[in-house]
Amino acid sequence: MSSPHADVQPVDTRRVDAREKVTGAAVYATDLHPDQLAHAVLATATVGRGRITGLDTAAAEAVPGVLLVLTHLDHLDLQSPGFVMGGGYGVQSLQPLLDEHIAYRGQAVALVVAETLIAATQAAKLVRADYEPEPFAVTLDSPGVERLSQPAVIPLPFLADLDVGDAESAYAAAPVQIDAVYDQPAQHQNPMELIGATVWWRGDTVVVHEGTQNASAIRHGLARQLGIDPANVEVVSPYTGGGFGQKNSLQIHIAPLAVAARRLGRPVKLVVSRTQLFHHTSFRPASRHRIRLGADEHGRMLAALHDVEHQTSRFDLFPMMYTETTARLYGIGDFRGRQTFARMDTQSPGFMRAPFEHPGVFAFESAVDELAYAAQRDPLEFRLANDTTADPVTGEPFSSRHLAQCLRRGAKLFGWSARQWQPASMRADDGSLVGWGVAAGAYPASIVPSAAHLVASADGRIRVGVDGHEMGQGIRSAIALLVAENLGLDVRHVEITVGDTRVATQHLTAGSWGTASTLGAVHAALRELRKQLGADVSGPVDLAAAVGATGREHVESRAETLGPGQTEQDAERARQGLVALAGPEFTGYSTFSWIAHFVEVRVEPTTCRIRVPRVVSVADCGRVASPVTAASQVRGGIVWGIGACLREAGEVDPRYGGWLNASLEEYPVPVNADIGTLDVDFIGEPDLRFHPVGVKGLGEVSMVGVAAAVANAVYHATGVRHRRLPIRIEDVLAGTGLPEPRL
Repeated sequence: MSSPHADVQPVDTRRVDAREKVTGAAVYATDLHPDQLAHAVLATATVGRGRITGLDTAAAEAVPGVLLVLTHLDHLDLQSPGFVMGGGYGVQSLQPLLDEHIAYRGQAVALVVAETLIAATQAAKLVRADYEPEPFAVTLDSPGVERLSQPAVIPLPFLADLDVGDAESAYAAAPVQIDAVYDQPAQHQNPMELIGATVWWRGDTVVVHEGTQNASAIRHGLARQLGIDPANVEVVSPYTGGGFGQKNSLQIHIAPLAVAARRLGRPVKLVVSRTQLFHHTSFRPASRHRIRLGADEHGRMLAALHDVEHQTSRFDLFPMMYTETTARLYGIGDFRGRQTFARMDTQSPGFMRAPFEHPGVFAFESAVDELAYAAQRDPLEFRLANDTTADPVTGEPFSSRHLAQCLRRGAKLFGWSARQWQPASMRADDGSLVGWGVAAGAYPASIVPSAAHLVASADGRIRVGVDGHEMGQGIRSAIALLVAENLGLDVRHVEITVGDTRVATQHLTAGSWGTASTLGAVHAALRELRKQLGADVSGPVDLAAAVGATGREHVESRAETLGPGQTEQDAERARQGLVALAGPEFTGYSTFSWIAHFVEVRVEPTTCRIRVPRVVSVADCGRVASPVTAASQVRGGIVWGIGACLREAGEVDPRYGGWLNASLEEYPVPVNADIGTLDVDFIGEPDLRFHPVGVKGLGEVSMVGVAAAVANAVYHATGVRHRRLPIRIEDVLAGTGLPEPRL
């Protein structure tokens, strides 16, 4: 057979799975409709905390079509999966439906399974529970919140408080000071694809189709919960319709679904409702940041103190790393960071895009802007004057740092030189107040153990199976473009399998380490493939001819790679489905991705409605592995940052517990009408010290600093600082002294 790339016409291959996605050919976890499929719905608790004293499921069981109602009275015989950030696998360690205790409002009290979704939904509403309520706390200021120092309860080096120099003394001596508190609410991911799974048994093997970022945690965690061999658990997740950290571990519905499927002997599907999504899985915890900054008369920052408290659940400690990033933004020689847990009665919080970096940098970059004005300096020039080439925490150089280049290029693209320094001094033709704000962002670059399996065929095609997940970030495109470029192939002849435990380990894809980790393994496997084919170490390869010369139909190569400083022990943790973290501490250097955001806001003078007509963002993420999907990642981060600053907040009910605004009607996210022009650019300098292909993370850093840039622009427009997110119309009305609208 002739080589397929001999007569291929050039095509647009910028996003290799675009056609599948836009035509509906991509199959997501709950798109499956196997024979005899049954449908499951959760019934949930209506108290903030307490215990069930009575449970009546008779009415639910009487609904026509109901097959099964599972409660704690059915003795499900499930083990806890353990918390993913506590040496386990689960989104939280608490597994509902095992006893009468209710830890938070919205906790599942029953799983109803029926022939149809309508019957299951109706029956779930008929489950009746009586409770003995207990006192509960759901806000940082609620009575009963338990505060714990992070290093005292989790004595791990990478979670320790930061102490560099003598920040207290340096701050006290600084002639220019800022001391401010910044509050940020809990937030919820709300991906387009709701949390859901389709589960069935094939003999002694349980098959799980779940949109996930961590198929291996599902495999090993479910095996632990059911008491079976992980080899008897198959997890398939070729596509995830938005993860953003919410789908990074074993969800609490999977084990009960597996029990129901086994008892019924048929497949069972569960799709969590949008309202239940707010109570059923992780979220970004509320946090409070006290920032103290000191500078000299010339605008040189001398000291920084960053004290944080954030919420966690009663039963899990969700570790925090806010100051890891804020300590590296500028060359501040005296830095102190303290981090404190606030335990309360919610489900366990977890990772949400730029989990610590977005809140931490919002607070820090807002304070930096305040300090720039206190020092009578332009906010851009102030940041450039405090740039650094060395990590101020370790003293080591950065593997690469082009933050100043990001700031200068962004300023030129934005037209920053036309900005008037004085707040509330710029007006649009329609009378709106105009504000221009800037902020920097950073995110630690990491690599985790990864694996790749290549199969080159005599027809000139190549199959690539990798340890990674596709969440919309474009990992297929990044892999396909690397393989095509390396071998001189058309990307249409590169077939990629991700998110499938039958192919590779499927360690957690998160933390912006997916591309770097996966491409490192693919790069190593390509080198091995070239050896087996007898091909040169570089340059195009005629796969059909090379494979044919071996006398075989297929030639395979495999590679398992580690990040710098990692050991076989880390690889073994990944194989077992446990989190294997790396970085940013590498031998001889530190490594981060960097970004600069420039934002224009317009504040309507009577209603004080805030609009964001344009944003310019320039990122330093090393080599840009997939230009189109990379730009899309940054645009998505910008949109989310705008929403985080002006729209999004989980509102809790201090009387009854739970989330009050658990719907997209009440939890407003940005829509097209809210977003203006988003201009994205990249430095594009490969970081070969950090990675053999030169890539660093991008998905998370794209959001870091956006909210600060928006808030700084609001200050520039109005002359009033807002230190609590989101910034709402009533906040601006109160700050400007304009009368509030009459209802």
